[in-house]
Amino acid sequence: MTFLFHRLALSEAAQWLLGQIGTARVICFHGDMGAGKTTLIASICHQLDIEGTASSPTFPIIHEYGSAGGSRSVYHMDWYRLNNADEAERAGVIDALYSGSYCLIEWPQKLPEIIPPDAIHVSIQVVDEDKRTLQVLNK
Repeated sequence: MTFLFHRLALSEAAQWLLGQIGTARVICFHGDMGAGKTTLIASICHQLDIEGTASSPTFPIIHEYGSAGGSRSVYHMDWYRLNNADEAERAGVIDALYSGSYCLIEWPQKLPEIIPPDAIHVSIQVVDEDKRTLQVLNK
């Protein structure tokens, strides 16, 4: 199923996606640079009642965000700069993937071998300057 949305209607896109993933906790975001992966993840974090503002973890590889009540964590990862599983492990990625917390991953294609088999893969594609599509690839 594909969901078409205006780039400024991110909360609706985040709600739709959260409704699609069921109990999955590892969500892999595929899309070109500039497609809106980080912006969508920030909206998902907002829907999950995460404190603060989600930002790109390109340089630190992983950000951990806590919920307003402290009852959950969300890990936001950007694997763009990772070269191998050893680097991912040193950065704390493996522990986060199996923590039971939400893990929202940008550039998962860099290390497909470490992605849990029950992960959900999502494509975000640019339609035009104002519109994007979301598609769950493996549900």
